[in-house]
Amino acid sequence: MTHDAAHWAAFLAAAVLLNLSPGPDMAFILANAVRGGRRAGAAAMAGVWTGALVHVVLAAAGLTAIVAASATAFALVKWVGAAYLVWIGLRALRARPAEGTDTDTDAAPGGGTRVAEGRWAVYRQGVLVDLLNPKVAVFFLAFLPQFVVQGAGPAWAQLLVHGVLVIVVGAAVEVPLLLVADRMSARMRGGGRLSGWMDKAFGAGMIALGLRLAAADR
Repeated sequence: MTHDAAHWAAFLAAAVLLNLSPGPDMAFILANAVRGGRRAGAAAMAGVWTGALVHVVLAAAGLTAIVAASATAFALVKWVGAAYLVWIGLRALRARPAEGTDTDTDAAPGGGTRVAEGRWAVYRQGVLVDLLNPKVAVFFLAFLPQFVVQGAGPAWAQLLVHGVLVIVVGAAVEVPLLLVADRMSARMRGGGRLSGWMDKAFGAGMIALGLRLAAADR
């Protein structure tokens, strides 16, 4: 048996709907696009994709089941992830406009290196924001097996392929949203006072996401 057209239509429809659902990953990407421009948003997006890919590999290897089955493991990952989001938020709240933003037009001396380092930091944050969210691990564990077809190949390979395709569909959804967010906020990023308020809004949003994750159940 193989994957037919009906299988792929159902899978892609579900993947699109799931990627359109708001969550910490989407909020992190859009917040960085608004705050730091399309390059900062792209760095956040690449980080989130990397974290998601690790989740997919772990699910295919069967390791995600450990987190889903163990209340202690789930709680540990959840609390570390929540603390990390709150830490990002507090840093943004305390940052001065000059150091809290990572715009595409930063003209500070040596700005090219500074901006690159800023985007690398955003990328690392994106990886950890996704990796330290146990709800993502449980999602992949619950969602992907539904599309494993007996006789279509090794289960782990099917899980891996479908997981990667979820990320690809996410790219198709997130890139346009990122560009819209960048375009709508381009003028606001020019002023120091507005940049400061954007930092505060970003910080408050990350703290709210952290508290939401802390309150989450399996």
